[in-house]
Amino acid sequence: MKQSRFPLFILFLLLALTSCTTSPAGSETNESPIPSEKIATTQGTTGSNRAWDIGYNFVLAADSLVLQEERPMHLLIVPAQADSFIVYKNDPLVVAQIEIIPEDPMDSVWVKVARDQMTQGWIHESELLEAVVPDDPISQGIYIFSNSHVVAAVALLIVALSAWLIRRMRKRRFHLVHVDDIASPYPMLLCLAFAADTVLYTTIQLFVPQLWSKFYFHPTLNPFGQPAILAFFLSIAWFIVILAIAVIDDIRRSLSAAEAILYGLSLLAILATIYLFFSITTQYFLGYFFWMLYATLSFWQYFRRHRPRFRCGQCGAPLHDRGQCSKCNSVNR
Repeated sequence: MKQSRFPLFILFLLLALTSCTTSPAGSETNESPIPSEKIATTQGTTGSNRAWDIGYNFVLAADSLVLQEERPMHLLIVPAQADSFIVYKNDPLVVAQIEIIPEDPMDSVWVKVARDQMTQGWIHESELLEAVVPDDPISQGIYIFSNSHVVAAVALLIVALSAWLIRRMRKRRFHLVHVDDIASPYPMLLCLAFAADTVLYTTIQLFVPQLWSKFYFHPTLNPFGQPAILAFFLSIAWFIVILAIAVIDDIRRSLSAAEAILYGLSLLAILATIYLFFSITTQYFLGYFFWMLYATLSFWQYFRRHRPRFRCGQCGAPLHDRGQCSKCNSVNR
């Protein structure tokens, strides 16, 4: 029973971390995980340079958000005790009205959002965008993966679970991508493609933030008809999906069930580490150099050590060297 409960406990921790919340809106200690690329500039009239507009649907991602009942007016200072109410996490919010108040020193853009017909209120645009996420699964996925704290926590948990499995299998040989890889190029290619897409993801945010803002608020999985850099990013994302399927199939064919679980968890930990490393280094323009170095070393390591040169005479499984087959345990001389 203990062996079956431990993975369930880890799964519970992962779900708890990915659903963790920030401090209530307006708190001084609130550290919003909302990516900065969400914030679109608002100049001139309503809707100018903004990727979203009236009628757009959000979901509240923060613990809570305070909305002001009174409509902001030009040259009118809203009293500190203005009537307000609170909406809570996961509440749907639709943009009902946008007002430009140039006299407001904090934020000239006010947004009226509605949870339902009876619950409507006003808030600064900057405060709103720090607390909400678009009501779209792709945008919500971007929101989660843009939170480096969640990715780091998940990576640490995967590493911890991998270490626990390694300890249970310490008397056995275990495989690891780039170090003692299986006889397949797909895990190596998956890591390289994931690193390349991370570099592109950060590059778009750095150099064309308005394009990323538009994609964030109106996401698509279709690379055709998109700007070149976004089309390339989406094409690699689809390539990653195909590679992931190929990796799962090769892991199933090459390893036993226990070894496959260990290899899969270690691969996930490496992918999480790749995401954190290249997203940070690309911000300082070092990610491009590191990716070329990583690709060169990965191919060199694969062709030097991991490319299969033999096949098992009993089951036909690819082998690095002569000897015992890891799949059928027959000895090849």
